Amino acid sequence: MSLIAALRRYHRRVAALGGVVGLIAAVSGPALGQEKLTVRLDFSPWGVHAAMHLAQEKGWFKEAGLQVEVQDGRGSGNTLQLVNAGQVDVGQVQVGLLPQARENGAQVKAFAGFGRRTDLAVLVDRDSPISKVQDFAGKNLVVFAASPWAPFIDYWLKAGALDRQKVTVMFVDPAALWGTYTAKRADGLMSTVPSALPIAEASRPSKAILAEDVGIAFPSYGLIATEQTIEKRGEALKRLIRVQARAWDYLRGNLDEGVTAMVKQRPDAKLDQAAVREQIRLTLEFFDTTATKGKPIGWQAEADWVASLKALEAAGAIKPGWSPSSYYTNALVD
Repeated sequence: MSLIAALRRYHRRVAALGGVVGLIAAVSGPALGQEKLTVRLDFSPWGVHAAMHLAQEKGWFKEAGLQVEVQDGRGSGNTLQLVNAGQVDVGQVQVGLLPQARENGAQVKAFAGFGRRTDLAVLVDRDSPISKVQDFAGKNLVVFAASPWAPFIDYWLKAGALDRQKVTVMFVDPAALWGTYTAKRADGLMSTVPSALPIAEASRPSKAILAEDVGIAFPSYGLIATEQTIEKRGEALKRLIRVQARAWDYLRGNLDEGVTAMVKQRPDAKLDQAAVREQIRLTLEFFDTTATKGKPIGWQAEADWVASLKALEAAGAIKPGWSPSSYYTNALVD
């Protein structure tokens, strides 16, 4: 074989090999190029997590070039601490906790809000004559110490001309919260409507006395990250918001698919599917306020944050001199 022929044969082999390499890159490139994000939820699985689990099941994170690790949590406060410490990238928590956290030095912001209406409530028996704060005189309430209710308890009681001399407030460990209420050792349970009302249905059918009825404003669930993460990983967080908005929009007409996704993603949780379905439905009921109607899922209204900050200040939970922009941003919401 001549030198020229040998060179030609060599180049053909190199070209063929290059084509194979290129094909492999084309097939595996997107998977290899997916950006990793760790998302820490607030608690063990319940309906507010449906959009995360649905997106995993549908492959929507992967489509968006994301590899998302979804972790269960041990409370919104604990998740907030882990995000602030840089141990996880994103937290899904009750974003109304941010003002107090930032006063204590945290450097986190809400970059998307989903449950934008105040969902804090006190559960009582469905047939109870209690309908307002004043009716709790002489009653017992149960709550856990790190609850988002904590800074508002005295403020809420005062709205009904009550105090802790007239109403007994029992602080228990989160694990004992439900047992205390279902055993009827408490007349009322301080929690949130979407999380608590469906769970109570099986053992103690209840109704909700809403905190917003006395002017308490408290933004509920959304996504948080440190200011540094928002600045440096903004494009990935934008994609996360898009996927979550897509999932929540889909869930509006497909509650059962949300339940199915959660059961598949968390098979060991032994979820009550009827309760989870109702939790998802109620979560969606608390998505909008007057100020957010018609706005994209994830968008937060300054008016809602101002109302919350005023309530927290009136309750003595934060000091005067705050600025709403310190706690949230809409820069990543399409």
